[in-house]
Amino acid sequence: MIDIENLENVRQFYDQTVNYEWDRLERHKVEFELTKRYIKRYLKPNDRVLDLGGGPGRYSLFLSELGCDVTLADLSHNNVTYAMNKAQKLGLPLEGLIVDSRDLSSIGDEQYDHVLCMGPMYHLLNEKDRIKTVKECLKKLKQNGTYFVAFVSSYSFVWDYLIQNPALILDKKRKSDLEFMINDQNFAGHGWSDNYFIRPHDILPFFEKFELEKLHLINCESFLYMREAELLNQPLDVVSAWLDLAEQVCEREDFLSLAEHLMYIGRKK
Repeated sequence: MIDIENLENVRQFYDQTVNYEWDRLERHKVEFELTKRYIKRYLKPNDRVLDLGGGPGRYSLFLSELGCDVTLADLSHNNVTYAMNKAQKLGLPLEGLIVDSRDLSSIGDEQYDHVLCMGPMYHLLNEKDRIKTVKECLKKLKQNGTYFVAFVSSYSFVWDYLIQNPALILDKKRKSDLEFMINDQNFAGHGWSDNYFIRPHDILPFFEKFELEKLHLINCESFLYMREAELLNQPLDVVSAWLDLAEQVCEREDFLSLAEHLMYIGRKK
């Protein structure tokens, strides 16, 4: 059964924060640029792409610019409307749908060369819902299609508190959040909305139950997250050189705990 309260909390949050979400990948260019580099390894013009949980369309518009046939599907009506308006202004083709990731029955099966699922796993608190979402996505993928799935690391609390305001550790509620790291646990509850945060070493075991061949598990910030703000103030050639280095090591297991976002990339068997 779908958790209606959780569904509405997430929908309302994103309906109210469209502009903030659009700007987020401007503030966090390392995540955006490294993720795009990996996506571009597998996509080519005219490929069909389902961008599930694509928000206001950052990745959808990027893929449309590359010549892909893109469908953006999201829970938030305001996000989809924003993305469609952006696409129209830019003269880019884009289809928009409002869906829950756990039920994609309105979308035809085995239509897409690639499925991006870079958002839903942040908010599915129950294991059965995460499993349902993956199964739904795989139905939409063609054989040998690629599947991109993003997660938020359980360590992201720590890095965010250190970066934003180290004094948050003195706040009783915030300190209790940090105990998930001490106890080495995943977290499912209220973060910036209703959120699920996963330990990096739990991602690959989760995908073993599906007909997927693992291609990559990457740290979307590599080793740069803690110094991202300072890095982005540097000249473009400096930023690019650090991104080149970060890309070469972002799959190293010993760097996974430094991530805020992690991405699994698999091929449908």
